[in-house]
Amino acid sequence: MQFLYYLSDFMIPLLVFYIIAHGLAAKIPVYDEFVAGAAGGLKTVVKIMPTLVGLMAAVGMLRASGFLDFAAQGLSGIASGLHFPAQLIPLALVRLFSSSAATSLALDIYREYGTDSQIGLTASIMMGCTETVFYTMSVYFLTAKVTKTRWTLAGALLATAAGIAASVALGAVPAG
Repeated sequence: MQFLYYLSDFMIPLLVFYIIAHGLAAKIPVYDEFVAGAAGGLKTVVKIMPTLVGLMAAVGMLRASGFLDFAAQGLSGIASGLHFPAQLIPLALVRLFSSSAATSLALDIYREYGTDSQIGLTASIMMGCTETVFYTMSVYFLTAKVTKTRWTLAGALLATAAGIAASVALGAVPAG
């Protein structure tokens, strides 16, 4: 077991050295390729920055305005019928847009209910098996210049609903 810990410490540096060695062996100007890739990455960041700022501002406003708590109260009846904890409604909504804002909400849930509570466990599982659908679609489709998304949104929302359902089912299983 100790060997695996030792190996994991060196995995990333070994991978970097392997890539450099392979590039040098193939007579590829490794540093020039790195600089060109970094320049392309910066151009991508500049292109998607307005989208990112807009999403972060919108999530911040929803959270600060109390709308998420209002939505949780409004949807609590439907949630209870589906055996979904109403305390997790804001997390489920925000997770569609922002991973960092959802992480902040999850930390608030852990502080209030505890990490080992049913709510805390369900929140943890939900964070692991759902995706930031609107963020991912806007950033990646904008970068790749995709204009016809076809069934991507419906499929992503269906997958997120399945992830949420799985998190509720798995969070309800007693530990032990």
